[in-house]
Amino acid sequence: MSASNYVTRVLNAPGEVGAEAWNALLALEADPSPFMRHEYLAAMHSSGAAVAATGWQAQFVTLWQGEELVAACPMYLKRHSYGEYVFDWAWANAYEQHGMGYYPKALVAVPFTPVPGARLLARDATAREALVSALIEHASAEDLSSLHLLFAQPHDIAACEAAGLMLRHTVQFHWSGLDASGQPYRDFDQFLASLQQEKRKKIRQERRKVAEAGVSFRWVRGTDITPGDWSFFYRCYERTYLEHGNAPYLSPAFFERMAQDMPENWLLFIAEREGRPMACSLIGLDAARGVAYGRYWGALERVDCLHFEACYYQPLAWCIDHGFQRFEGGAQGEHKMARALMPVKTSSAHWLAHPAFADAVDRFLQREGEGIGQYLEHLSQRNPMRRAQLASSTAQLPHNDGQT
Repeated sequence: MSASNYVTRVLNAPGEVGAEAWNALLALEADPSPFMRHEYLAAMHSSGAAVAATGWQAQFVTLWQGEELVAACPMYLKRHSYGEYVFDWAWANAYEQHGMGYYPKALVAVPFTPVPGARLLARDATAREALVSALIEHASAEDLSSLHLLFAQPHDIAACEAAGLMLRHTVQFHWSGLDASGQPYRDFDQFLASLQQEKRKKIRQERRKVAEAGVSFRWVRGTDITPGDWSFFYRCYERTYLEHGNAPYLSPAFFERMAQDMPENWLLFIAEREGRPMACSLIGLDAARGVAYGRYWGALERVDCLHFEACYYQPLAWCIDHGFQRFEGGAQGEHKMARALMPVKTSSAHWLAHPAFADAVDRFLQREGEGIGQYLEHLSQRNPMRRAQLASSTAQLPHNDGQT
């Protein structure tokens, strides 16, 4: 069924489609991450993070049958490529060098959030395929250079590939909380025992450095995270961005909305020394599926190995203690493998309007894909798990369009 069999509406803000209808479609998906919830996308908009003034002009594409929402996705008209984590700067430069404009482009993604999951929310496979057709039709009608769908689930990728979009793959690092027998780890020590001796020794040394520096941690979850905790988190988050020469993408208003509308999806680790807070990490949660997501961190004081403790060891220990069986470490970072976060292939889909550029990009993606395969093979040779654990950990990782 084509997009013409539905009524297509392009909306200029998340609020123009009801939260109940949007979240009902999301609940039908195989990978309904909390970052695709209506509340999360609406907070991006209302806080000023993802709006036209920052280069994220909302044009959410929705399909309707009568008054029923049957498919929808968050699409943005982008005038740059910041905040995406699938890099196409070289494509934009090539367009400019040939006297053509790459921007604006159409982007189907969750702003500033490189978490794989559902992107094309749909009642069924037919509606999903029609949504892809509607996206291409809209991009063509608006004379946009291209359409990009990032960090998508396999059903989305299949629909895009059927429509002729080109596929691109990147690598993330995710942790599985199951031992060699497929059972959850009893405790952090059992998890350490699953690693090679060299890796166990390194982790113990790093944790010891933090403890010997007088740093301890406490965690707070959901509505127990106080306004003071959120305020301290933002101080750390903002300072880390500024130390790297960039203003933070997100404002205090965004996190205020998270505390108000999605408190159950957040876990905060606060590092303290001599009774005062000095660093923290914020973790996203999907309790229904037992998945945790590393999101943001920051520190007001420097302590050797503090980043590893706050962003990996404390969250992994918490996941083990609370029955969470997956921890997604976010974009990039081979150093995560030493902490038993294993390589996972994630996928995106791309459509370019200009035939010659589409052909050139297609050839580039084929070469890049071969390189990704070689990179994954290289990473497999550096696996930190003991041999007995290796087969189980690989088998238990969530699959995402051929992830490894």
